[in-house]
Amino acid sequence: MTAQNRVTLSIIVPIFNEELVIPELYRRITGVMDEIGVSWEMVCINDGSRDRSAQMLADLNRADPRVKLVDFSRNFGHQLAITAGLDYADGDAVVIIDADLQDPPEVIAEMLARWREGYEVVYAVRADRQGESFFKVWTANAFYRLLRSITEVDIPLDAGDFRLMDRQVVLTMRSLRENHRFMRGLSSWVGYKQIGVEYQRAERYAGETKYPLRKMLRLTMDAITSFSYVPLRMATWFGFSLAAISLLGILVTVGLRLSGNSAFYGQATTLVAVLFLGGIQLIFLGILGEYLGRIYDDVKRRPLYIVAHTHGFERPDSPQE
Repeated sequence: MTAQNRVTLSIIVPIFNEELVIPELYRRITGVMDEIGVSWEMVCINDGSRDRSAQMLADLNRADPRVKLVDFSRNFGHQLAITAGLDYADGDAVVIIDADLQDPPEVIAEMLARWREGYEVVYAVRADRQGESFFKVWTANAFYRLLRSITEVDIPLDAGDFRLMDRQVVLTMRSLRENHRFMRGLSSWVGYKQIGVEYQRAERYAGETKYPLRKMLRLTMDAITSFSYVPLRMATWFGFSLAAISLLGILVTVGLRLSGNSAFYGQATTLVAVLFLGGIQLIFLGILGEYLGRIYDDVKRRPLYIVAHTHGFERPDSPQE
């Protein structure tokens, strides 16, 4: 799409088994955007859905060309679906929003207002999280604060992927092609003029959460290994600490032996010490393995995602390297 006919706003919506939500999602977004009164497109990324999501989105495209579909060949994950959306979006500004309507489309109007004031990234901050368990809220709060404490990137607290980015930011984000992606961290890392807007996070409209505990732990690991060296440095800190404790223990043991004290005779103490040190070593070998595995994935240079079909785009393909 050329600069002359580029839309003002692209709305990226990752989709995974959301057939119960799609009609209401379309109704809410069209209502908001018609009220705002700017040209827009909704770029839906079907991330290997096993229900009727892809067919419903293709039908919407035929009825309303503003709704466009990028259909993955399989499930590649939420963060890569966002990546594909950025690759395909042509708007002067781009909004990322989940399909479950926990992030209200009505907030887009305030985001656009901040963008027109000159801000290049407008991220949504969750002031309240309705319909979520105490465990989910507590772990989310702990995650954001842990990540902020161990990274040098200023990642906003309580802000998810729901955000608006200027086209210049989007073009910069397109150049970042690492495999294990934490998109909200990358959008903070690139810099630019940023501001947050608060909103009330609603309950999921229908269906089931697409981020169970297993996926949340994986996302946490990707976030930490992408933006922090603290786990690697911990090996050095533990090494020096244990060396100091061992030296002190040697001196104490020698002194007790010379004085005739038999408190440290026998194998139990040695066995406990060996098991403890072996456990520490295995933990840090695992941490090293996490970082090395991510290096291995990036070195292979496989495409981040594979598109099976598209609907509504002038170009057949998008950068996937």
